[in-house]
Amino acid sequence: MSASNTKSVNSLCSDRIVTTSWSLAVLVVFLAAWQWGPGLLGVPDFVLPHFSKVCAEAVRIWDNERLLYHAGITAASVVIGFVLGSVMGALIGYALGLSPRVEAVLSPYLLALQIAPKVAFAPLFVMWMGYTMYPKILVAILIVFFPVLINVLSAMRTMDVDMINLARSFSATRWQVFRNVEYPTTMPALFSGLRIASTLAVIGVVVGELVGGNMGLGYLLVFFEGQGNTAAVFVVIGALTVIGIAAYYAVVIAERRVLHYLPSAERRSA
Repeated sequence: MSASNTKSVNSLCSDRIVTTSWSLAVLVVFLAAWQWGPGLLGVPDFVLPHFSKVCAEAVRIWDNERLLYHAGITAASVVIGFVLGSVMGALIGYALGLSPRVEAVLSPYLLALQIAPKVAFAPLFVMWMGYTMYPKILVAILIVFFPVLINVLSAMRTMDVDMINLARSFSATRWQVFRNVEYPTTMPALFSGLRIASTLAVIGVVVGELVGGNMGLGYLLVFFEGQGNTAAVFVVIGALTVIGIAAYYAVVIAERRVLHYLPSAERRSA
């Protein structure tokens, strides 16, 4: 390794250490403000409990309220809804991109479905399917579906025509053009939609659990809200945040592995 490369690597490591240090400092300040701020401002515990009380409540819920079990139910629903919604969104996005006439026919209905508030479907799904996992998975699918669809379709619309014409000049079939030109070109946009969808999937599942769940973290939210247990509500929100972060970074890791051939700046801008 040359001296210039070594210097560049050392500079990059130094920048990451500084960034991580500042992030940890912000976290420490935030937790300190949470611990002592409410007391200094005279905020009662039922409005904003101290951080230490939230931690103690987390231990209690873990032991007595099966927190891990309910978190597992929610996480499984998030994964299923995210996968199914993403696959449907990508397939329909590619299909509409390949056929402008079909897109023109279906776009008004897709637009109407997109405009309709997804939360409003949750009670309907509960009426159809009862208090099971299926209503919240369907809500997650609806919410995940459109970001993936729109990103894929937009990428297909803005495809470089010269690249397609070049492939056709070599007598490439329609499938070969899609597989070798259109599909690889739209991958950054697809993963951009997946990053958005990974966080929205958590929202969809929680909405389903809030409306008609008898298990999962959304159910615990309603349960503790009914008890007026603010600290426990914060614990559940924290657990949901962890699930959302895990889902997001799972997509980021997959993106880095699949799109390793692209510069990092180009992946971030996609």
